[in-house]
Amino acid sequence: MNRKLKNSELERKSVTEFKEAAKTPLIIILDNIRSLNNIGSVFRTADAFLVKKIYLCGITAQPPHREIQKTALGATDAVAWEYVEDTSTLSRKLKQEGVHLCAIEQAENAVMLNDFTPEKGKTYAVVFGNEVKGVQQEVVSESDTVIEIPQFGTKHSLNISVSCGVVVWDLFSKMSL
Repeated sequence: MNRKLKNSELERKSVTEFKEAAKTPLIIILDNIRSLNNIGSVFRTADAFLVKKIYLCGITAQPPHREIQKTALGATDAVAWEYVEDTSTLSRKLKQEGVHLCAIEQAENAVMLNDFTPEKGKTYAVVFGNEVKGVQQEVVSESDTVIEIPQFGTKHSLNISVSCGVVVWDLFSKMSL
């Protein structure tokens, strides 16, 4: 028989322990995300997989915000984040720092997520775009790699928080090998 674990058995890190923990060499960039619930959900995903940092760009709202907190459940206190107005400026800066920039988008010459293998010792930034327009074309053009999530149904579209969960889990698991 299987028994659900109690919250006290989950060995959760405190905010201080999280901030001091070694991070996954992964950065999340939110490019003009309009949904506050999506933003909060991305913070939760970043917390779950020890993501290094989140950048909130353009119209993406910033904590503290009641609607972000509803889905973030306190992850905004633990995960490092910063607001940068222009996604393209940020992407060029990170690339100059040696970060491998990956737009998560459906585009020509995109690499399917299941075929993408991150290099050991390299830091990756994954860019998730606006719920309607996606990642800005300028940022897609500047990216080192465009990664597409394989989809087999009729919509070929996932919610940004779901996309983030899929991509971050996949890269985390590949980086942890």
